[in-house]
Amino acid sequence: MELDLALSAGDLTRALVDVPSVSGDEATLATAVEKALRAAGGDDGSGAGGAGAAGGLEVLRDGDAVLARTNRGLPSRVLLAGHLDTVPVAANLPSRLDGTRLYGCGTSDMKAGVAVMLRLAAAAGEGAATRHDVTWVFYDNEEVAADRNGLRRITSGHRDWLQADLAILMEPTGGEIEAGCQGTVRVVATTRGRRAHSARSWLGDNAIHRAGELLTRLAAYQPRSVTLDGCTYREGLSAVRIDGGVAGNVIPDECRVTVNFRFAPDRDVPAALDHVAQVLDGFELSVEDSARGALPGLSAPAAAAFVAATARTPAAKFGWTDVARFAELGIPALNYGPGDPNLAHTRDEYVELALIDEAERVLRSYLLS
Repeated sequence: MELDLALSAGDLTRALVDVPSVSGDEATLATAVEKALRAAGGDDGSGAGGAGAAGGLEVLRDGDAVLARTNRGLPSRVLLAGHLDTVPVAANLPSRLDGTRLYGCGTSDMKAGVAVMLRLAAAAGEGAATRHDVTWVFYDNEEVAADRNGLRRITSGHRDWLQADLAILMEPTGGEIEAGCQGTVRVVATTRGRRAHSARSWLGDNAIHRAGELLTRLAAYQPRSVTLDGCTYREGLSAVRIDGGVAGNVIPDECRVTVNFRFAPDRDVPAALDHVAQVLDGFELSVEDSARGALPGLSAPAAAAFVAATARTPAAKFGWTDVARFAELGIPALNYGPGDPNLAHTRDEYVELALIDEAERVLRSYLLS
């Protein structure tokens, strides 16, 4: 397939949405993105052409990730990042247009943002002047386990491509700036008892009943709110899964409760785990997953300049995003995209066309002269 980067951002979003790209199956879309970028002033893969002072793009394919950048010798560099994959389709393809809304899998999360990125890359590739050198990163496998994330692979194999003064992750934010992100840890609390026949329950010790105290603690838990750089992060400690039971006539001897702690970025992972251990003191705990959050970083000059240029008031990002990966690299990073985060992963996912156009206008004004 071929992508026409001359389409409006809304029409290009629709074209992207109509190419299914569930995590692990991004190859078709990645190839289309690569071809479009090479055609829009990029090299053809043979080493000819590419980025230069007047225009053009250097293009790199890594697995099912595609990267492009200008190399004009400008004193600053801005990186735009967006993932190509979506969650599984939920009978919401092909896309459909209903008035000012475009419905379909990935419309908000985050093919609308990808469309804006492609439009800007096309303009730069065709010679439009830029205020900064710009890097575009279109990556795979964001919606699945962290060890499959394409951005992680790029960090390992092509670290130089991620160097920037500011990274803008085009996650859905409703057209607002969301700074930093929460960290997350997931632990499994196990309660143990003694198995018995349910007709003689007094001979057993019910592990599911023992989990009652744990659930009571979680229900009574009072999360804190933390304000950093003017952004207020709300924490949460929640049971998200419970497993237990052997059969309909057996007193269970084991029950497992999965607990997720979403924590403010002033804590690191060890501190978050210590807090969970304090709240659930006395229970057997094992760590299933963890990821540090990212501080807002709004005092960094490049981030402050973007906030000033957009005239938006930053808010805290609820949830974990790949801004944390850039923060680990020492690169200030913000979330900014046209989609609605509350619609991500839903059956009725949609994006407002006006927000796509607004995101393109804002970024075009910030990046292009």
